Amino acid sequence: MRDILSTITKWWADDEAFGLATVVRTFRSAPRDPGAALAVAADGQVIGSVSGGCVEGAVYELSAEVSATGEPVLHTYGVSDDDAFAVGLTCGGILDIFVEPVSKQTFPELGEIAAAVERGEPVAVATVIAGPGQVGARRVIWGDAGRAGTGSLGAGERLDAAADDDVRGMLAQGLTGTRHYGEHGERRGDELSVFVNSFAPPPRMLVFGAIDFAAAVARVGKFLGYHVTVCDARQVFATRSRFPDADEVVVDWPHRFLGGVEVDARTVICVLTHDPKFDVPVLEVALRTPAGYIGAMGSRRTHEDRLARLRAVGMTGDELSRLRSPVGLDLGARTPEETAVSIAAELIQLRWGGSGRALTETGGRIHHESTHP
Repeated sequence: MRDILSTITKWWADDEAFGLATVVRTFRSAPRDPGAALAVAADGQVIGSVSGGCVEGAVYELSAEVSATGEPVLHTYGVSDDDAFAVGLTCGGILDIFVEPVSKQTFPELGEIAAAVERGEPVAVATVIAGPGQVGARRVIWGDAGRAGTGSLGAGERLDAAADDDVRGMLAQGLTGTRHYGEHGERRGDELSVFVNSFAPPPRMLVFGAIDFAAAVARVGKFLGYHVTVCDARQVFATRSRFPDADEVVVDWPHRFLGGVEVDARTVICVLTHDPKFDVPVLEVALRTPAGYIGAMGSRRTHEDRLARLRAVGMTGDELSRLRSPVGLDLGARTPEETAVSIAAELIQLRWGGSGRALTETGGRIHHESTHP
């Protein structure tokens, strides 16, 4: 829903009612992930996508119907073996889509949620999508642990408290998905299905070394949804004009800057300086953080020299095993742009568990479950 949030918030602010369709579960080769959304305004205007085109027409009709009736619906769309022209996913996937009516009356917290997302503050929306008489009940869980959730899932305080705990954990990892509970909030049970749509701040990409390769990496990192920071100790190179795609350009010694910023399991660190006086100190700090990806650019000879220097300052084998160097997948990349694509390809492969081989050489499922935060 993040992709369409600004538009639907405007509809909401203008006191317009609309139908909101959200992917809540996927099976096999579904084209969109949970959280993908499509909205249909009262005048027929549509924004967003839930399937890349396979079932958009049917979801459009259902969203308009839900907006008119005010009754939420959970609907499953899948491949049709009997009629190739029937509503279905020709890719063979299955989508569970929850469609709900939205207005200021039914979703009074939407404006505040949109404002929090704009400020980069974590927030999540938990919605009952299946259960005995609870469908459509909603609770907003704020990232601030001291702030109580808003609304109720409709099955008592026990369910609200259990959901709050689970959702905060999901929010910390940037996870969106469905959780199941007993009728009265027990964690063991499947009477109630609750979809959690997390709006976590974008993961960070920290790029060290203000060179032409860094500009390309910053550009592709921003395209992939990262909050990108470029850092270099050399003020003449670390300028906004050279890195227009970065969210931040910092003039500081890389190791000192990295030691003062928050790093979590979703953080990507790319060291592109090629200079031991920068590389070694920043990698010594990076390899002792929980960053999910730490890569360094250079030839294999540079890599061996770098490892020797890191061992000399006391880095252990386990710590050094986290370093991805030379950085990126083997695509034969040469230019800064091609190298940036190879790094992006490695990030995607690590996140989803792909083989890195050409799809024509593989069999089975194309889409994988995430293997990395």
